[in-house]
Amino acid sequence: MNIEELKSVASAIVAKQKGVLAADESNPTIKKRFASIQVESTEENRRRYREILFTTGGIERHVGGVILFDETLRQSTRDGIPFPQLLSSRGIIPGIKVDQGAKALALHPGDKVTEGLDGLRERLAEYKQLGAQFAKWRAVIEIDERDIPSPFGIRANAHALARYAALCQEAGLVPIVEPEVLMDGAHSIERCEVVTAQALQAVFAELDAHRVLFEGMLLKPNMVIAGKKCAQQASVLEVAAATLRCLRRYVPAAVPGIVFLSGGQSAEDATDHLNAMNAMGPQPWGVSFSYGRALQAPVLAAWQGQEDNVAAAQKALLNRCHLNGLARAGKYAHTMEGAA
Repeated sequence: MNIEELKSVASAIVAKQKGVLAADESNPTIKKRFASIQVESTEENRRRYREILFTTGGIERHVGGVILFDETLRQSTRDGIPFPQLLSSRGIIPGIKVDQGAKALALHPGDKVTEGLDGLRERLAEYKQLGAQFAKWRAVIEIDERDIPSPFGIRANAHALARYAALCQEAGLVPIVEPEVLMDGAHSIERCEVVTAQALQAVFAELDAHRVLFEGMLLKPNMVIAGKKCAQQASVLEVAAATLRCLRRYVPAAVPGIVFLSGGQSAEDATDHLNAMNAMGPQPWGVSFSYGRALQAPVLAAWQGQEDNVAAAQKALLNRCHLNGLARAGKYAHTMEGAA
């Protein structure tokens, strides 16, 4: 483990006005996204779509890293340039999703645990050779108004995240640690804050026990937000305040950056919430983004699988990256949406 290299890569991903483009959708997930625009999910269509994303001019100003799926890490542009090489040549750090999905946690109804630790050390070594410099592992934490997640469900996911993170740093890869408290359901913002606090407290206790270098990792948490079915939705400022309050209590200042997931929020809401947090003044860590759908939804809508629409799709991506870059500095405003 090269400590200085880990610190350098982690800091570069969340450099000023930069964040992460999450393009690591599994094949079943991207199949659903493509189905929404009536595009067949063939390997070539997936490759072409990712190529459109990665060749968009100007995104390097606001994208410090891109998370890739295993298939994508091994693919190339039409001109034969491997995607990791293309991204690196533009100053964008390539990363890789390494978990193998969440499954039901045995004997704990309602809880899930993420699999993929078996053989991970060997896979990380291969990914490093293929050009990846960071990795990502997502823990899925279901939530209801009272009983879920269980304390053991949280502990099981925290332990798996820490084992993954330690293996990453051993291999010379920066781990992005993602404990996602889902925003599905009818729970209140107060309930989300309680569960998010429990998850973060458990995760950092396990990371510390596993000797993970905080300066050489990034955290990808959910925002503290009410469930989609909750009748009482919080304001933008309430979400920002609750999220920062929770993070300041449980995330060590040594962590260089927090890269939020969008978690099913609209593109505009995700940008609005990020902006509000950065407008509340400097925090101990960089407050940034690692958005998938919140960056890509407008791109898919513009592209529609048609080559004639590539320029419009790339313009949509550049616009969302630019707006989130502004949100990183607390300089975004809703009026900018129409201006694009």
